[in-house]
Amino acid sequence: MPLTLARIESALDGKEFQELESRDGIVTIRVSMANALQTLRILRDAAGFEVSTFVTAVDHADAGNPADGRFDLIWQFQSIQHKDRIRVHAWVAGEEVEEATFSAPSITGLWPGAAYSERECFDMFGIQFEGHANLRRILMPDAYEHHPLRKEFPHGGIEPDKLYKAWDKKRREPAGERS
Repeated sequence: MPLTLARIESALDGKEFQELESRDGIVTIRVSMANALQTLRILRDAAGFEVSTFVTAVDHADAGNPADGRFDLIWQFQSIQHKDRIRVHAWVAGEEVEEATFSAPSITGLWPGAAYSERECFDMFGIQFEGHANLRRILMPDAYEHHPLRKEFPHGGIEPDKLYKAWDKKRREPAGERS
C-alpha cells in the first residue's frame, strides 16, 4: 500500500488531491471535479491504472452540505502490472430545480469499458456524463421518470402502473397495427 501511494504522489507531481481513509485498504483520494479528468488521465498514463472497475455515486442530499455537492462520484481503477487499485472521489454539484441537472465528465475516452458503469450511474442517480456517446437508461425502462438510488425515492418504490399499462396496451395490439 505505501508503494501505491508513493507511485500516485509521484505521478500526480504537485496536483492537488486529498487522501481519504479507507476501510478496505484501497488507496482512496478526493479530487476536484474541475481537475478530475486530467487527474484520471495521469493515473492511467503515469501510474499504470489501466482498468476501470466501476463508476458509481453516493447521494448526500440529506447531509446538508450543498457547498461540496450533492453526489459523491466514485471511480475505481486497477493496475494489472502493479497488482493494486485506487479509488477516486469527486463532488458533483448541480442545480436543485424541478428537473435537477448534475453532470460530470465522461471517462469513456480514457477507459471505453466504463461506458456501462456510467450508464448505470446515470440511470440510478441521474448524473449526466458529458461526452458519453450513448448515455441512456440501462436498467430502468426509457420512460421511467425517476432515479431509484436518489434519497427522495420512496423506500416502498413507485407503482409502475403507468408504464405497465402502456406496455400491456402495445403488446395486445395486433402485429399489423404496431408502429
